[in-house]
Amino acid sequence: MDGADADQAPGDHDAGRTGLRERKKRRTRQAIATAALRLFAERGYEETTIAEIAGAADVSPRTFFSYFPSKEDVVFAEIDDRLAEVSERLRRTPGETPMETIRRSVIDVLEALVSEHGEYGAVQIALILGRPGLQARALQRMTDTQEKIEVLLRDLCPGLSEIDAVAASGIAIGGMQAVVAHCRREGYDPLSMRTALDRAVDIVEHGLISVDALSRPSP
Repeated sequence: MDGADADQAPGDHDAGRTGLRERKKRRTRQAIATAALRLFAERGYEETTIAEIAGAADVSPRTFFSYFPSKEDVVFAEIDDRLAEVSERLRRTPGETPMETIRRSVIDVLEALVSEHGEYGAVQIALILGRPGLQARALQRMTDTQEKIEVLLRDLCPGLSEIDAVAASGIAIGGMQAVVAHCRREGYDPLSMRTALDRAVDIVEHGLISVDALSRPSP
Protein backbone atom coordinates (compact mmCIF):
# COMPACT_ATOMS: atom_id res chain seq x y z
CA MET A 1 0.00 0.00 0.00
CA ASP A 2 1.52 3.37 -0.96
CA GLY A 3 1.57 6.45 1.26
CA ALA A 4 -1.49 8.03 -0.33
CA ASP A 5 -3.56 4.90 0.27
CA ALA A 6 -2.25 4.53 3.81
CA ASP A 7 -3.48 8.02 4.68
CA GLN A 8 -7.00 7.32 3.46
CA ALA A 9 -9.65 6.00 5.80
CA PRO A 10 -11.90 3.16 4.59
CA GLY A 11 -14.73 5.62 4.19
CA ASP A 12 -12.59 7.68 1.81
CA HIS A 13 -12.04 4.62 -0.39
CA ASP A 14 -15.77 3.89 -0.38
CA ALA A 15 -16.55 7.49 -1.34
CA GLY A 16 -13.95 7.33 -4.10
CA ARG A 17 -15.43 4.13 -5.52
CA THR A 18 -18.92 5.61 -5.35
CA GLY A 19 -17.72 8.74 -7.11
CA LEU A 20 -16.05 6.68 -9.82
CA ARG A 21 -19.19 4.62 -10.38
CA GLU A 22 -21.30 7.74 -10.66
CA ARG A 23 -18.90 9.30 -13.16
CA LYS A 24 -18.98 6.11 -15.25
CA LYS A 25 -22.78 6.11 -15.16
CA ARG A 26 -22.90 9.73 -16.30
CA ARG A 27 -20.47 9.00 -19.13
CA THR A 28 -22.49 5.99 -20.25
CA ARG A 29 -25.75 7.91 -20.10
CA GLN A 30 -24.24 10.76 -22.10
CA ALA A 31 -22.73 8.36 -24.65
CA ILE A 32 -26.13 6.74 -25.21
CA ALA A 33 -27.86 10.10 -25.60
CA THR A 34 -25.24 11.45 -28.00
CA ALA A 35 -25.29 8.26 -30.09
CA ALA A 36 -29.08 8.43 -30.25
CA LEU A 37 -29.15 12.03 -31.47
CA ARG A 38 -26.48 11.28 -34.08
CA LEU A 39 -28.48 8.33 -35.42
CA PHE A 40 -31.69 10.35 -35.39
CA ALA A 41 -29.92 12.97 -37.52
CA GLU A 42 -28.47 10.40 -39.92
CA ARG A 43 -31.33 7.91 -40.25
CA GLY A 44 -34.43 9.56 -38.87
CA TYR A 45 -36.17 9.18 -35.52
CA GLU A 46 -38.72 6.52 -36.47
CA GLU A 47 -36.18 4.54 -38.48
CA THR A 48 -33.66 4.27 -35.62
CA THR A 49 -34.07 1.30 -33.28
CA ILE A 50 -33.02 0.97 -29.67
CA ALA A 51 -30.71 -1.89 -30.67
CA GLU A 52 -28.95 0.44 -33.10
CA ILE A 53 -28.58 3.14 -30.46
CA ALA A 54 -27.15 0.63 -28.01
CA GLY A 55 -24.71 -0.66 -30.60
CA ALA A 56 -23.53 2.84 -31.50
CA ALA A 57 -22.94 3.58 -27.81
CA ASP A 58 -21.15 0.24 -27.35
CA VAL A 59 -23.64 -1.02 -24.77
CA SER A 60 -26.29 -3.73 -24.76
CA PRO A 61 -30.01 -3.03 -25.24
CA ARG A 62 -30.46 -4.16 -21.65
CA THR A 63 -28.04 -1.45 -20.54
CA PHE A 64 -29.96 1.09 -22.61
CA PHE A 65 -33.14 0.24 -20.70
CA SER A 66 -31.35 0.57 -17.38
CA TYR A 67 -30.82 4.24 -18.25
CA PHE A 68 -33.89 5.09 -20.33
CA PRO A 69 -37.39 3.57 -20.25
CA SER A 70 -37.97 4.27 -23.95
CA LYS A 71 -36.58 5.82 -27.10
CA GLU A 72 -38.64 8.93 -26.39
CA ASP A 73 -36.91 9.43 -23.03
CA VAL A 74 -33.43 9.45 -24.54
CA VAL A 75 -34.36 12.63 -26.43
CA PHE A 76 -34.79 14.37 -23.07
CA ALA A 77 -31.67 12.97 -21.40
CA GLU A 78 -29.72 16.19 -21.27
CA ILE A 79 -32.75 18.32 -20.41
CA ASP A 80 -33.61 16.01 -17.50
CA ASP A 81 -30.01 16.01 -16.27
CA ARG A 82 -29.65 19.79 -16.37
CA LEU A 83 -32.98 20.40 -14.65
CA ALA A 84 -32.02 17.90 -11.95
CA GLU A 85 -28.77 19.80 -11.44
CA VAL A 86 -30.64 23.05 -10.91
CA SER A 87 -32.75 21.35 -8.25
CA GLU A 88 -29.67 19.90 -6.54
CA ARG A 89 -27.81 23.22 -6.49
CA LEU A 90 -30.72 25.37 -5.35
CA ARG A 91 -29.95 24.98 -1.66
CA ARG A 92 -29.60 27.57 1.08
CA THR A 93 -26.13 29.01 1.65
CA PRO A 94 -25.63 31.07 4.85
CA GLY A 95 -25.03 34.76 4.13
CA GLU A 96 -26.06 34.44 0.49
CA THR A 97 -29.27 36.01 -0.78
CA PRO A 98 -31.71 33.66 -2.53
CA MET A 99 -31.12 35.67 -5.72
CA GLU A 100 -27.38 35.03 -5.49
CA THR A 101 -28.04 31.33 -4.95
CA ILE A 102 -30.37 31.20 -7.97
CA ARG A 103 -27.86 32.98 -10.21
CA ARG A 104 -24.94 30.81 -9.08
CA SER A 105 -26.95 27.62 -9.56
CA VAL A 106 -28.19 28.58 -13.01
CA ILE A 107 -24.77 29.72 -14.26
CA ASP A 108 -23.14 26.45 -13.15
CA VAL A 109 -25.70 24.49 -15.16
CA LEU A 110 -25.41 26.77 -18.20
CA GLU A 111 -21.73 25.88 -18.50
CA ALA A 112 -22.77 22.32 -19.31
CA LEU A 113 -25.62 23.40 -21.57
CA VAL A 114 -23.30 25.41 -23.81
CA SER A 115 -20.96 22.53 -24.56
CA GLU A 116 -23.17 19.44 -24.44
CA HIS A 117 -24.32 17.71 -27.64
CA GLY A 118 -22.82 20.39 -29.90
CA GLU A 119 -24.16 20.00 -33.43
CA TYR A 120 -26.86 17.59 -32.24
CA GLY A 121 -28.55 20.20 -30.06
CA ALA A 122 -30.47 21.40 -33.11
CA VAL A 123 -31.53 17.81 -33.81
CA GLN A 124 -32.91 17.48 -30.30
CA ILE A 125 -35.00 20.64 -30.56
CA ALA A 126 -36.26 19.76 -34.05
CA LEU A 127 -37.39 16.35 -32.82
CA ILE A 128 -39.31 17.84 -29.90
CA LEU A 129 -40.93 20.60 -31.94
CA GLY A 130 -41.83 18.30 -34.82
CA ARG A 131 -43.60 15.54 -32.91
CA PRO A 132 -46.76 16.11 -30.84
CA GLY A 133 -45.95 13.18 -28.56
CA LEU A 134 -42.53 14.61 -27.70
CA GLN A 135 -44.02 18.09 -27.31
CA ALA A 136 -46.45 16.69 -24.75
CA ARG A 137 -43.60 15.02 -22.86
CA ALA A 138 -41.61 18.26 -22.93
CA LEU A 139 -44.55 20.24 -21.56
CA GLN A 140 -45.07 17.71 -18.76
CA ARG A 141 -41.38 17.90 -17.84
CA MET A 142 -41.55 21.69 -17.75
CA THR A 143 -44.63 21.62 -15.53
CA ASP A 144 -43.11 19.06 -13.15
CA THR A 145 -39.86 21.02 -12.94
CA GLN A 146 -41.56 24.33 -12.26
CA GLU A 147 -43.51 22.73 -9.42
CA LYS A 148 -40.30 21.32 -7.92
CA ILE A 149 -38.55 24.67 -8.23
CA GLU A 150 -41.50 26.39 -6.54
CA VAL A 151 -41.07 24.13 -3.51
CA LEU A 152 -37.29 24.65 -3.47
CA LEU A 153 -37.69 28.43 -3.72
CA ARG A 154 -40.05 28.50 -0.75
CA ASP A 155 -37.59 26.38 1.23
CA LEU A 156 -34.72 28.62 0.11
CA CYS A 157 -36.72 31.71 1.03
CA PRO A 158 -39.34 31.02 3.76
CA GLY A 159 -40.81 34.51 3.42
CA LEU A 160 -41.68 33.98 -0.24
CA SER A 161 -45.41 33.97 -0.94
CA GLU A 162 -47.05 31.19 -2.93
CA ILE A 163 -47.77 33.40 -5.94
CA ASP A 164 -44.26 34.88 -5.93
CA ALA A 165 -42.80 31.36 -5.89
CA VAL A 166 -45.02 30.26 -8.77
CA ALA A 167 -44.20 33.36 -10.83
CA ALA A 168 -40.46 33.23 -10.09
CA SER A 169 -40.25 29.56 -11.04
CA GLY A 170 -42.14 30.15 -14.26
CA ILE A 171 -39.98 33.12 -15.23
CA ALA A 172 -36.71 31.31 -14.54
CA ILE A 173 -37.47 27.91 -16.07
CA GLY A 174 -39.57 29.19 -18.95
CA GLY A 175 -37.16 31.96 -19.88
CA MET A 176 -34.04 29.82 -19.90
CA GLN A 177 -35.75 26.96 -21.75
CA ALA A 178 -36.97 29.33 -24.47
CA VAL A 179 -33.50 30.81 -25.03
CA VAL A 180 -31.78 27.41 -25.10
CA ALA A 181 -34.31 26.12 -27.62
CA HIS A 182 -33.89 29.22 -29.79
CA CYS A 183 -30.09 29.02 -29.77
CA ARG A 184 -30.10 25.35 -30.73
CA ARG A 185 -32.78 25.73 -33.35
CA GLU A 186 -30.84 28.56 -35.00
CA GLY A 187 -27.49 26.76 -34.73
CA TYR A 188 -25.66 29.19 -32.44
CA ASP A 189 -21.98 28.41 -31.90
CA PRO A 190 -20.88 27.86 -28.24
CA LEU A 191 -19.63 31.43 -27.75
CA SER A 192 -22.79 33.00 -29.19
CA MET A 193 -24.93 30.64 -27.13
CA ARG A 194 -23.08 31.54 -23.94
CA THR A 195 -23.54 35.25 -24.70
CA ALA A 196 -27.26 34.71 -25.30
CA LEU A 197 -27.66 32.70 -22.09
CA ASP A 198 -25.77 35.30 -20.06
CA ARG A 199 -28.20 37.90 -21.37
CA ALA A 200 -31.13 35.64 -20.53
CA VAL A 201 -29.87 35.27 -16.96
CA ASP A 202 -29.69 39.07 -16.67
CA ILE A 203 -33.27 39.42 -17.94
CA VAL A 204 -34.57 36.72 -15.59
CA GLU A 205 -32.74 38.27 -12.65
CA HIS A 206 -34.11 41.72 -13.50
CA GLY A 207 -37.60 40.26 -13.58
CA LEU A 208 -37.15 38.68 -10.15
CA ILE A 209 -35.56 41.68 -8.45
CA SER A 210 -38.98 43.11 -7.56
CA VAL A 211 -39.55 40.16 -5.20
CA ASP A 212 -38.09 41.57 -1.97
CA ALA A 213 -37.85 38.21 -0.21
CA LEU A 214 -35.36 36.97 -2.84
CA SER A 215 -32.92 39.76 -2.02
CA ARG A 216 -32.66 39.13 1.72
CA PRO A 217 -29.64 37.06 2.85
CA SER A 218 -30.34 33.59 4.22
CA PRO A 219 -29.75 33.25 7.99
